[in-house]
Formats: sequence, structure tokens, C-alpha cells
Amino acid sequence: MLAAALSGTTPARAAEEVDLLLALAADVSRSVDGQKFQLQRDGYAAALTDPKVVAAITGGTLGRIAVAYIEWSGAGNQKVVIDWTVIRDADSAGKFATQLLESPRAFADRTSISGGIDFSVAQLERAPFQARRRTIDVSGDGTNNSGRDVTAARDEAVAKGIQINGLVILTEQPLSWNAEHTNPAGGLDAYFRNNVIGGPGAFVMTAQNFDSFGQALIGKLIAEIAGTAPPSRAARVAPSGMDTLLR
Repeated sequence: MLAAALSGTTPARAAEEVDLLLALAADVSRSVDGQKFQLQRDGYAAALTDPKVVAAITGGTLGRIAVAYIEWSGAGNQKVVIDWTVIRDADSAGKFATQLLESPRAFADRTSISGGIDFSVAQLERAPFQARRRTIDVSGDGTNNSGRDVTAARDEAVAKGIQINGLVILTEQPLSWNAEHTNPAGGLDAYFRNNVIGGPGAFVMTAQNFDSFGQALIGKLIAEIAGTAPPSRAARVAPSGMDTLLR
């Protein structure tokens, strides 16, 4: 301190520590039409302010997490909609949700899950906060069809100690022009399990449609904040049709 005072410099402040750095990476590709987009945005806003999610946040070791909201579409189309923000109570969660609902849509292009992961990794590495756990929460309604191989992006993120979880949004009626994209062989949930998620305890949760997205997200956020896998039996019988698949 004395040396810093004599030299006229200010000592660097240690970054604030939080329980979790959480990058919410939302799919806004062309298959997500205007109505689905709004349901997704509303779902994120409602889930972040849900009393059970807020209780999970405040019940952590430090009682706070840092969240960034990212939208991604085709290769090269990724944007930070809301930069790193500390959520520590209902008030800060409400402010984040309000900002999210008021922000315009970023893109409507192809689906580069790999680009979304790579971009999210970069945001985690530049975050002005520190945390022992770093997680990317990828939501999507289709397979990777743009950019580099998604498994390569996943493996590089996992090698850096980052966990990737998935929230799959099923398409009830396959798009006639792109059926294999939203309904691949074996199911989109299996595709995410085999190609997208990674890291110890990584999991996939499934919303049967965009209407049930918010309910599925609540369980997912609670599991991520607590650092545990969601209870599979309870998830499978949830009224929303929420399903859980563990990697």
C-alpha cells in the first residue's frame, strides 16, 4: 500500500466473488418465430424472478451469482444482450428481468450452437467477477447447422473447467422445410446429450414446447445454482411435461 501511494498508483481491487458465473445462451435462429421468441424471453424473465430461484441464489455460500444473457444464431451472430450482472435478491433479479423484456431481439439466422458456446466461453473469461463454478446454459430448438463442429466447441469449453447444460425445446409439428433440424433421428434431447452438454454433472432438460419453457427453466436454474442435477423422477412427472436426461 505504501509503495503504491508513493508511486501514485492505485492498488488493483480483487474481483468480487460470486457462487456461480452463469451465461444464459438463448437460441434466436430462424426456427424461433416471433411468438416463440416472446415466450422464451418471458420464460427467462419469469424464471429468474421465481421465488424458488431467488431462494436458491440467496441460499448459496455467498448468496449471489453473476449472470449474462446472450443471444445466438448463425456463425458470427452472437450478442451480449445483458452484460454480467450480480443477482443477490428479488430486487436485483427483477431489474435484470425488466431489462431483458425491454431489449430488442438480436438475430434471426441459422443455428450455430458451436458459435454460441465459443462466444459464451469468451464472455466467461472476461467476466469482472470470480467464481469456482462457471456454467453455460444453452437453450435451443434445433441441431447445429452453421459454424464449426459443436463437439469441438463443447470439448474445448469443458477442458477449461466450464460446465455446459442444455434446455431443449421440442417442436410439436416438425417444420416441413427443416424437419431433420428440429427433429433429428433419435430426438433432439439425445442430440444435445451426445453433442452439446459436457462437464461433471452436466444435464439436459426438455420443454415439450415453448409454452412450457419457463417452467422447465425454473428447475434447470435451481439445479445449476445449487450445483446439483435435478431429480429425474420428479422432473419426469412434472405437469409441464419437463423431462430430465443425465449425461
